[in-house]
Amino acid sequence: MKKIFFDGRKSLVKRLVALTLTAMAVVSCMAFSVSADYTQDFDWRKYEGTTINVYNWGEYIPDGAEGSFDLNKAFTELTGIEVNYAMYDDNETMYSKISNGGVSFDVVIPSDYMVERMISEGLLQKLDFNNIPNYKYIADRYKNLPYDPENAYSVPYAAGMVGIIYNTKMVEGTPDSWSIMWDENYSGKILQFRNSRDAFLTAQVLIADQKGVELDTYVNTNDTALLDEAAAKLEEQRPLVQSYVMDEVYNKMESGEAAVAAYYTGDYLSMKDVNDDLSIVYPKEGTNLFVDAACIPTCARNKEAAELYINFLLEPDVALEIAEFLYYQTPHTAVLENDEYSLKDNKEIYPDNMDEIKTVTYRHQSSETLDYVGKLWDDVRQSGNNYTTIFICFAVAIVVIVVAVIVSKQQKKKRNNYD
Repeated sequence: MKKIFFDGRKSLVKRLVALTLTAMAVVSCMAFSVSADYTQDFDWRKYEGTTINVYNWGEYIPDGAEGSFDLNKAFTELTGIEVNYAMYDDNETMYSKISNGGVSFDVVIPSDYMVERMISEGLLQKLDFNNIPNYKYIADRYKNLPYDPENAYSVPYAAGMVGIIYNTKMVEGTPDSWSIMWDENYSGKILQFRNSRDAFLTAQVLIADQKGVELDTYVNTNDTALLDEAAAKLEEQRPLVQSYVMDEVYNKMESGEAAVAAYYTGDYLSMKDVNDDLSIVYPKEGTNLFVDAACIPTCARNKEAAELYINFLLEPDVALEIAEFLYYQTPHTAVLENDEYSLKDNKEIYPDNMDEIKTVTYRHQSSETLDYVGKLWDDVRQSGNNYTTIFICFAVAIVVIVVAVIVSKQQKKKRNNYD
């Protein structure tokens, strides 16, 4: 099956840059205390001596690096519960390990579409929210989303949107549409996603807007005719694209090598730290709202302790540390209301019209659809390279022949010298 990767949202580069912001709001483990208004009647020590296994994205939790808050250490000190912490690079790796049944994890933090898949396959169990009273802090915007419509299996951990990052010195005016990604004025200066699903999104929302249909109809479709239509739109874009990127987007946008890129909001802040000429907009046609959420697999051995861990993630002071470390949107209302939150008034991450922005969350698609999209995407990316590839192959062949002749002559000289 063609895998769809979202690892750009978990970039190591972004995390390292994020540490500079985290340092502004460091809370040491020695000084850390949970919110007094909640913990006074809550027994944090009732599972003391238990061990839980947590499986999360790489560089996706404050871990004490360079003086930052060490979340797992603080949890253990508070509860007496040991944490075995493992990391993965993408949803599919996590899913494969869980579905194969060879390991047991108590907490995982997959992305929205993967939450839906794991629910449908019986890989997640319902949460007991009596053990997660801090769920009260989750904003309504992040509840009742299609991947878990009854909020029964997951608790939002972090979120964000896909936007258009552009260089204000290279782009005229303020773009407001995905159509800039097809603008010939920026030919050779456009960066498109390398992963198929996010790339298809940019074309699908344009088509949906032109046809006046719901975003979900196109973005999460299993209809091959609609997928063909999006592929044709991406084929049209192909001659204008400088490169298909994931983490490469950082250097290209920070250096001014490219003018326009579709990418994730949290990662944008890292780029802007380096190049202040960069800005971001959310296209009027709509975009993807992504959510990563804490869940408990059916293979968990310590469900109640796992729920305590999830509740700890939602402690206001802890949630603040997470938000400062990740750079993404926080779903936590107490953090959003906290004046110490450095991104609270950032209009690029939290635009004033955020509730008016059209968004769609990714849904789980069938393996047949994923295979079909993978084939379409391979065709799109290769189509613009036919003549280039032939030329390169021809040039390489000529070089190989020339080198072979030179080497052959040198060898003959050597042999002649030995004669």
